[in-house]
Amino acid sequence: MAPRCEPLCHFGDRLYFTTFPHPAPQPYTLNLPAEPSNQPRVRARPRGGPAASPDDIASYYYFTIDDQLLYLSFFQDWGPLNIAMVYKACILIHELLEDKDLASHRLVLYSSDDPRRKANAALLMALYVMIVQRRAPWEAFHPIAEVQFMPFRDAGRGPSDFSLNIQDCLWGIWKAMQNGLLDMNEFSVEDYEFYEKVENGDWNWLTPHFIAFASPVDPNWIKREKEAKENSKASSSRSLASSAGTVSSSTGSSNLALQRKLPQPFLNCLEYFEKRNVRLVVRLNTELYDRNTFLERGIDHMELYYDDGTNPTDEIVRTFIDVADRVIGGGGVVAVHCKAGLGRTGTLIGAYLIWKYGFTANEAIAFMRIIRPGSVVGPQQQYMYLKQLEWVKWGAIDEYRKLQAAAAAASTTLVTPATPPAEEDEEVHAMQTTPTGPGTLPPVTPSRHVATATAKARDIAPPGQPRKTPASKRLAQDSDDEDGDDVLPALGAAPTRTRLKPSKPLSSRGVTASEQRPTRVTRSTANASLIRKTGNGATTPASPVKSSGQGPNKIPRLATTKTTSAAKALAAASAATTKLPQPVATRRPNPPPSPVPSRLPTLIPSKRLQPTHTSSLSEVAAGAIAAVKRGEAPDAWMKTNASAVVAPATTGRPGLRSVRRRRSSFSSADVVA
Repeated sequence: MAPRCEPLCHFGDRLYFTTFPHPAPQPYTLNLPAEPSNQPRVRARPRGGPAASPDDIASYYYFTIDDQLLYLSFFQDWGPLNIAMVYKACILIHELLEDKDLASHRLVLYSSDDPRRKANAALLMALYVMIVQRRAPWEAFHPIAEVQFMPFRDAGRGPSDFSLNIQDCLWGIWKAMQNGLLDMNEFSVEDYEFYEKVENGDWNWLTPHFIAFASPVDPNWIKREKEAKENSKASSSRSLASSAGTVSSSTGSSNLALQRKLPQPFLNCLEYFEKRNVRLVVRLNTELYDRNTFLERGIDHMELYYDDGTNPTDEIVRTFIDVADRVIGGGGVVAVHCKAGLGRTGTLIGAYLIWKYGFTANEAIAFMRIIRPGSVVGPQQQYMYLKQLEWVKWGAIDEYRKLQAAAAAASTTLVTPATPPAEEDEEVHAMQTTPTGPGTLPPVTPSRHVATATAKARDIAPPGQPRKTPASKRLAQDSDDEDGDDVLPALGAAPTRTRLKPSKPLSSRGVTASEQRPTRVTRSTANASLIRKTGNGATTPASPVKSSGQGPNKIPRLATTKTTSAAKALAAASAATTKLPQPVATRRPNPPPSPVPSRLPTLIPSKRLQPTHTSSLSEVAAGAIAAVKRGEAPDAWMKTNASAVVAPATTGRPGLRSVRRRRSSFSSADVVA
């Protein structure tokens, strides 16, 4: 029976990670049909939920990389695994996901619970999720966020005093991918594993612009330099002529021999650098080869020495950044080396990554250790951590100065163009010659499309505004519909009917004078500004309403939709005697009221209710009808009680009656009720 594993960490897409007690079992023992009681537990995703939950129906396929991908340490360092192992792990996981025989299984990457193997295996699974499945670093780390891992350590000999964790590695790789410094599609495992070996050159591409490599060693040149120093000391005891001839002859013969006896790693380096556009080699250690070897091949060489295991000065860092950025800006590659190509080399290249791309110190160190294991050793880690903010400030200041220089160069070389003249076409010319109003000028250089659209817009007549346009700007028209809208008859002392001018002659429409009806008047027409003001005798010139010099008329209520018999009798009597305006039936939205007998108690004049200025038209009409039936003049009551019907003139605005909203196509228009 296989041992129990830790709860599975679910990475999505059938991918899981777990650990077994050391030593971990073999995969073939774990992939046997499992008993229901031996099913693994799955770690719950939401925080605060249950720690683990069993899954009794799923099938699992276990695989491990503990025996296949091993970290080769320098001293006491143990991770992270290099980029070639990351590439191989990604290929392995992807092939398992694409295997048709495992389509119904869940894939579990497991390792021993040894802290080193556990951290390396978990990092590989997270890197696969981030690189291949294109997830963000925080999403790749989330499944293992609650699992404890031992931090990675450097290649130094002393105790580890700087922590580097899985998150640093994820963010370092992610930033490199975002800035175009790492493309796994163009990565070659064969070239990487070949040239990283000491016998083949011992170098790695940290970025597309930097190569980190160990110092080439030329034993013959070292031997010759040593002999030259010894000979220079011994020459003091010999004659100058003889000793000079001996030295010159030996030097010439040795130079020819050196060209034929360069070590193979050195020759590989020279040939490879020539093919890969390396334009500058920076040496940080003591001289172990002749710098002319690179110069003769067209590769510049620069010395920036500082002691092994120490930190560079600000002058060295500033010089390296300036020179390297100039070469990279010109499309070249910079090759940097110290004795092993790890500590001093990684420190300066890491400073450039922080200055140029905004890496943090942990991200830069983690990224470089995955590309070239062992980079940045001992106190150089704390040095980068302390200097990272200063280097970022350098980068911001340098970028600002570049922008200022570019702006200054642009202002001196470019001349601001003058405004071009407008295009001469008919529409623009018509728009420009047409005055737009007093004191206004046409635009100086309008766009052709803007000018055309403006000219067309001015030709469009403004739309009408029914029931909202002032009466002085609206043409009054007679209504041809039989029902008609609300009609406002003019109440005045004049015996003749007041009518607005129709839009068409009445004779052309076949309407006689006796059939003429009062013109429809809305509330806007009966506005106080269009009615003669009390006491001054002045009338608005544009007002279509005629008045007899009295105060503003009180607006009476209108008749119902269907004309009653009493109203018809009143209209006939009025037309025969006083020729009062004939009331016209109006349409009301409310249902017509049922016929109700007059509220007047009797028709005797002495007992008739004296109407006030608030009496309704129906009450006045009822009194007039009663007078006709008794044989009295229909207007006798009106003449004797005119002061009670028409309110006397006042200096203030009369109070209008209540207003109701009539339902029509223009719901916002107010009509007098």
